[in-house]
Amino acid sequence: MKNEGRNEGNRMKSETNRRGADHPGRQTGPSRKDTKRGGWSQEEKPRQRPARPATAEDVRAGDDIVVTVKRIGINGEGVGYYKRKAVFVDGVLPGEVVKAKVAKVEPGYLQAAAIKIEKKSPERQEPPCPVYASCGGCQLQHMTYEAQLRAKEEIVREAFQRYAGIDRLPLRPILGMDDPWGYRNKAQLQAGRGESGLVAGLYSLGTRQLVDISGCAVHDPRLNEAVERTKRVLEELDLPVYEEKKRQGIVKTIAVRVSRRTGKLQLTLVTAGDRFPDARRFVQAVRRELPQVGSISHNIHKGGSPLVFGDKTVHLWGEDKLEETLGGLRFSLSPRAFFQLNPEQTVKLYGAVQEAAALSGGELVVDAYCGTGTIGLWLASGAREVRGIELLPEAVLDARDNARASGIDNARFYEGRAEELLPEWVRQGVRPDVVVVDPPRTGCGRELLDAVLTARPQRLVYVSCNPATLAKDAKALLAGGYRLEWAQPVDMFPQTSHVECCVLFSKR
Repeated sequence: MKNEGRNEGNRMKSETNRRGADHPGRQTGPSRKDTKRGGWSQEEKPRQRPARPATAEDVRAGDDIVVTVKRIGINGEGVGYYKRKAVFVDGVLPGEVVKAKVAKVEPGYLQAAAIKIEKKSPERQEPPCPVYASCGGCQLQHMTYEAQLRAKEEIVREAFQRYAGIDRLPLRPILGMDDPWGYRNKAQLQAGRGESGLVAGLYSLGTRQLVDISGCAVHDPRLNEAVERTKRVLEELDLPVYEEKKRQGIVKTIAVRVSRRTGKLQLTLVTAGDRFPDARRFVQAVRRELPQVGSISHNIHKGGSPLVFGDKTVHLWGEDKLEETLGGLRFSLSPRAFFQLNPEQTVKLYGAVQEAAALSGGELVVDAYCGTGTIGLWLASGAREVRGIELLPEAVLDARDNARASGIDNARFYEGRAEELLPEWVRQGVRPDVVVVDPPRTGCGRELLDAVLTARPQRLVYVSCNPATLAKDAKALLAGGYRLEWAQPVDMFPQTSHVECCVLFSKR
């Protein structure tokens, strides 16, 4: 260890010395009459206590420790134990023995940074991304894909065991990708100034240091090219980047989405205010640099909210929406509309949703958190009626347009909170047979769970992007009279710690 005064051996030694000082009358060497035998007499031999081993409470920030990694945590960190206390270390793999420096000491755990991997896992690989260690967007590029899939299954099991008390989860094998790279259909990169000029990227984990990302390995390659060419245009026009500390400048974020169906790009420039003096020149330059662009918009995001987009979007040129298809359905996407980022895996996820819903043609399906209507429209052909609920007005309009574009006339979409609309429908005598929820990472919340339990659908299909909140909500549903039939994990975001899950609950 670097700090020799706090290593384990010295702590044990000082502990023994303190105990000796507690008994000054006790001899510390052989008695005179026993020196010939070279030891204590039977009568005079003191009862020695073994030295108390150092505990995790003795550890301080800055200490070096050695940890054997047991598993991957929910955020992609390695999880091991030191003196029975959990230790979280980024960038390490199960089975590895790691020398690490303690960065943070909390009552329930230690946070540490790897100094040296003394025993490497055979599942370790070289990350292909040059900024992987600093970017923070991916957490598992250093792990083989097969190992990533196993780790994600274990993350789901661990979450249900910890938060729902389920030891034998009916978990199906995870659905992975054949090619786990270049899958994302949307890029949202913060703009800033670096030593070499304008940069666009993500903030390094836990800092305000912007990492320039010129060729993200999980983005569709067309997005990377679009971002670089947009940066070139911004430099050419000398548009000032917004500086948060000074509260001045214009450009905040570059957002680009690509249609897998048409190959067209939807470009949105997020600015700090209404003022965009070079909008016309910007459009002309982007069209010159990016012939495949089909839509250009300007989003206004005032204030310091961590959200990427503000409430107001101004259409500058081209089509106001991007056309996309998914499983034979057609979707029109406005710049702020939510749409799954990995179309290939979305088809697998929605296939699991369809299986769980088990529709026979006579059911009323309620799709809470419906977004642009993707899940509800996916299920519409097998249902009597679909009702979608969404808070974002633009997404509701998109969902209605999507239903018309796909020729679906039994799906209706409502603006509002599912927590309010679902109980209102039940009071009106409209009780769903199947409810589908696809909440944000924070989970459903008690209010919506109570609304679902009051509605008492035959089946609840829960689509989750956070195993921890999924498991917590599952505990409430089980207590409310539902049975967990199966859980299907889907790897929507390879190279990251995120795992999507479709879970079927049926009424007991």
